Amino acid sequence: MDRIRPIRTSADHAAFLAEIETLWGAPAGSAEGDRLDVLATLVEAYEQAHFPIDLPDPVSAILFRLEQQGLGRKALEPILGSRQRVSDLMAGRRGLSLAMIRRLHEELAIPLEILVKPIAPSKAA
Repeated sequence: MDRIRPIRTSADHAAFLAEIETLWGAPAGSAEGDRLDVLATLVEAYEQAHFPIDLPDPVSAILFRLEQQGLGRKALEPILGSRQRVSDLMAGRRGLSLAMIRRLHEELAIPLEILVKPIAPSKAA
């Protein structure tokens, strides 16, 4: 592929991915490195448009962040207010208040756009 152009088809996408693979590891600032950067940007834009990834629900994001930090649900009690609130939230019986969203964002650095999504009731509840 000599000319860089927009990715319009799945065949274009596959061709760009194949070329990216051959350019992988090219030195930054070289012609090959610059081409790799441009192709990667085009592929990223195509994939975001054609293969969007939904944000996780708030409970999944909270549990993931706790796991990342090696914390248990008990760590949520000072943030959410009580063991019962934590239990209700995890079971989908309670939504997050604005104050809870702020504290979770500040304490656990969970993105606000995830925390404001509705919480689905748990299948176990």
